[in-house]
Amino acid sequence: MSDAPIFDQEFRSRLRDLVAWRRDVRRFRRDALAPEQIGRLLDLACLAPSVGLSQPWRFVLVESAERRAAVRADFARCNAAALSAQAPERRGLYARLKLAGLDDAPCQLAVFADPAGRQGGGLGRHTMPETGEYSAVMAAHTLWLAARAEGIGMGWVSILDPAAVAAILDVPREWRLIGYFCLGYPEEADDTPALERAGWERRRPPADFVLRR
Repeated sequence: MSDAPIFDQEFRSRLRDLVAWRRDVRRFRRDALAPEQIGRLLDLACLAPSVGLSQPWRFVLVESAERRAAVRADFARCNAAALSAQAPERRGLYARLKLAGLDDAPCQLAVFADPAGRQGGGLGRHTMPETGEYSAVMAAHTLWLAARAEGIGMGWVSILDPAAVAAILDVPREWRLIGYFCLGYPEEADDTPALERAGWERRRPPADFVLRR
């Protein structure tokens, strides 16, 4: 058994900075990411925890211009529907928000969960089968932190039709879309969420979410 590493106060402070500066990036420079960078980030993402050590995450690097254009078109359709569903007093603000970096991000990838995977033998999923998808979310978050540590921004595009994205990317029917992500060097960095800066919402303090029983 190897000795466990010691994470000192300086490291813990830097870790807090990393989490605080992990923002949802929508404005990217078009500088390409090196293949080894992407590979390194995916390697780290695969160190995420997973229920029963099932590793149900599946990463699809979207490199085809035609497939990217189809995803962009689906976003436009879904975003128009979301705009029309906003309350009248919020519609103008919503229309001004930049909600995706699909036009500029040099790297685009989709994260799926494979519920049919046999790895892990179903351990931990009989009572909570959704933990397979939660595990894929953990991989996405690990990827996000790893990207930020290298100065790479990441943005989650959720205004998409999951079935349409799965069809565009031609993945197995049983895979469940967890998220479509844009990666690249951000035009600017900020530790305040973009939606808060735009006046859409504000972050609430942790005490608002803690119950004691």
